[in-house]
Amino acid sequence: MPVPLVHVLVLGGTTEARRLAESLAAPAPGSPGSPGSPVPVQVRVTTSLAGRVSAPRLPPGDVRVGGFGGPDGLAAWMREHDVDALIDATHPFAATMSRNAAEAAAQAHVPLLALRRPGWVAQDGDRWHAVGSLTEAAELLPALGERVFLTTGRMGLAAFAGAALDDLWFLVRSVDAPEPPCPARMEVLLDRGPFTLEGEREIVRRHRLDVLVTKDSGGDATAPKLTAAREAGIPVVVVRRPPVPEGVPVARTPDEAVEWVRRL
Repeated sequence: MPVPLVHVLVLGGTTEARRLAESLAAPAPGSPGSPGSPVPVQVRVTTSLAGRVSAPRLPPGDVRVGGFGGPDGLAAWMREHDVDALIDATHPFAATMSRNAAEAAAQAHVPLLALRRPGWVAQDGDRWHAVGSLTEAAELLPALGERVFLTTGRMGLAAFAGAALDDLWFLVRSVDAPEPPCPARMEVLLDRGPFTLEGEREIVRRHRLDVLVTKDSGGDATAPKLTAAREAGIPVVVVRRPPVPEGVPVARTPDEAVEWVRRL
């Protein structure tokens, strides 16, 4: 009896997406070479990367790089490649891609799951200021500090490039070098997580930072900066994440997403 093949398309670019691809690509119970399941199944996983990072860490399985051309293009690609399930494991702030995924899944009649790591939770001693956008974060900064640790990535720096912020100094951390428009007074720190608490403490101390700006990305890889800010007593501007499109089920971990695939 032939073993059923399930083709899963993962919209990736996150640590969770890579871990999910690793789990899906590994022999599961019941797959060839790993007997034991009453319903044997073989999973083919394709991870799609946006291509915004110059040297991404590639996951196992098939990989494609680049956009689809909106929801219509994504739906057409899934039909052409016989995709059985779509998992949106993009960054929690990739709202446009998440909306496109929801539209495309409906067009192609493909089940969709969103994989989202939990957001951060404030602890005793935190001085958090929650805002809804990078623009709101920029408007708040002059009242909070003069030396800003900006950890929102290289996209969206235009929000901090206005003349109203010319008196502020920014330490901008990103994986790749940012492009204009950028803050008038800025130093760029090219680095990729995970980051250590000792390292974050040293950055705050060495650059005499007095305010941190971050997106609520969640996860452990970049969380040490929050602890370093708490210890230093400096305020943190936290940009709230956009909601998952209505009606899309959510998994909080790669293991939950794997279980969802196996139930299909």
